[in-house]
Parts: sequence; C-alpha cells; structure tokens
Amino acid sequence: MKSVTLCQVEAADADMRLDRWFKRHYPDLGHGRLEKLLRTGQVRVNGGRVKASDRLSTGDEVRVPPLGEAPRPAPASDGPKPLTGKLAEIAEALKKAIIHRDERVIVVNKPPGLAVQGGSGLSDAHLDAALDGLRFGSAERPKLVHRLDKDTSGVLVLARDRAAAASLAKAFKARDAAKTYWALVAGLPKPMRGRINVALAKEGPAGHEKMRAITRPEDDDEAKRAVTFYTVVEQAGGRVAWLAMRPQTGRTHQLRAHAAFLGTPIVGDGKYGGAEAFLTGGVSRKLHLHARSLDIAHPDGGRLRVTAPLPGHMAESFKLLGFDATAGDDAFAELDE
Repeated sequence: MKSVTLCQVEAADADMRLDRWFKRHYPDLGHGRLEKLLRTGQVRVNGGRVKASDRLSTGDEVRVPPLGEAPRPAPASDGPKPLTGKLAEIAEALKKAIIHRDERVIVVNKPPGLAVQGGSGLSDAHLDAALDGLRFGSAERPKLVHRLDKDTSGVLVLARDRAAAASLAKAFKARDAAKTYWALVAGLPKPMRGRINVALAKEGPAGHEKMRAITRPEDDDEAKRAVTFYTVVEQAGGRVAWLAMRPQTGRTHQLRAHAAFLGTPIVGDGKYGGAEAFLTGGVSRKLHLHARSLDIAHPDGGRLRVTAPLPGHMAESFKLLGFDATAGDDAFAELDE
C-alpha cells in the first residue's frame, strides 16, 4: 500500500501558491483533482486544512497522499535568462530603484503599478519575471521573500541566495520584522492613535478577491486574525490625514481593509472606499499607500534597516497638503524600544 509523502518546502518555493507548488513538483496532477484532495483534507500543510491559493513558507510541511508519481525537484537554473522588451525595461527601472545591496540582500523601492508576481488577470510583465536582470554576477537569481500589492510602493526585499531566502522568510514568519507604511486617508480616524484588532476574510472570485472585516470571528470559519497599529502624523482640516501604519499580521489587503473599517479609506482606493476614497483639489487618484521602512534580521547577523523615499504622486500630494515628509519616521518609537 502506498504511503503518504511529507514534503518540506524549500527556500526556492517560498511564497509560492500551493497550487503552483503542485504544478511544479507534481505536474501530472490536474487542478480539479487537487481541489478535491484539498476539500477532503487529504492534502494539508503543517497538519492543517488549506486552500489552493494559500501561500507557502520555507520549512512548511506539505502532506501529499498517494498520487502515483514521485515528486519532481524544482527545475535547475540554466543561468540568467536574457530579458527583452517590457521585462528589460522593468529590470532597468528596478536597478535604478535599489536602495540597499550587499552580498546577501537587495532592497528595491518598488514603484506603484508594478505587480510583484503574475496571477489571474495580470500580464507576464511583473517584477518576479525580471529578476534575472538583478543578478549582478551572482550564480543565483534573486528570490522574493515577501510581497507588496501592485499599486503599493516602497520597500521590497530580495534574497540573493537560497540560504538568505530561508533566513529572511524565517524572520518574517517569526514576526522579527518591523514594517512601517505611510498612507493618506480620506477623513480623520477616531481615535487618532490606536490598535485595530479586526479579523479579515476573503470574498469574491480568484483574482478579484476582497477582504471583509469580521467583528465576530468566532462566528466565521473563514476569519483570520489581523492586527494593525496606526497613528495620525498630520492632518488637513479633518479632510485628509497622513497615517503611519504598523501591521502585526500579514493578511491580504490588511491595511486597506483596516483603514476602510475606521471609516477613513486610503486615498485612491476605490476598491475599499468607493467614491469617498477620491479627493478633489488636484490630489492624485492613485493609491496613496507606501511601504516606508523595514527593520529585519539580516542573514549574516545584525539588523537590516532601510527606508524608501515616497513615490512621485505621494510626494506631490504631501507638498500640496503642506505635510512635512521628514516628520513621520519616529511614529512608532515606543514600539521599537
């Protein structure tokens, strides 16, 4: 009788969707059969039930029932792939956006409007597809260890080798990473400083998911804990506020959903704020959410601390509103002590 296989997720597969992991390692397994195995609990991750869209972390244990085929190793790299067209343009833009680079880590200030990875409804011209252009002579291709939404700008960390990817993924999973975001929101949240502890659950079809706030998570099996600290740095007549936000969990669209829950959607976020998210007076209609800084354990020891300048549209909005962009970097000083 064939037995269950327990597969440990390697750093090269970190942050990969579960269905894509199966496509890579069990290419003969159809999507429909995988969905049935998931529904019946035959496929599990770390002993728990999961969905095809759930993402994996380095070290996760995937339970695979007998499938009639052995797992295949990840395809070996054939060296850097030549980039042409749009991907070459993305790689050049990323080189100019580098804010830190050493032997183990690269940090870029991701521009808004650039998807980190492909997916439903997205083109193949995304950041991950252009990473061969950021090797800088390394034998290994840079690896993603976390993500940002397509329209969110700011700090994005890339590992330059598998060991660095495993180390950084472990730090993110252990929450040994302090991430600070800056956002402009429509209105003034009350209170002006606080902790949002509101669970979130996905709704909508794949590729068009939206997070809904769950005030009674005990009544909703889909609810996942989500916690965000926030503080108002400056505000303009109660019409718009500059928030510093510090997520303690990493749910999809967490900051956008939490800001909307406060009644102050992020400026430009029509998905969660509707018409109220768009301001008059010349303020850009683009999303005003920026991953400002990150403090994380470096793979070689010590701390990696990086700060990303605001993207053009947010810098213009700050100037228009009279906000001093040097005033918000100590917003969570008491949490960092």
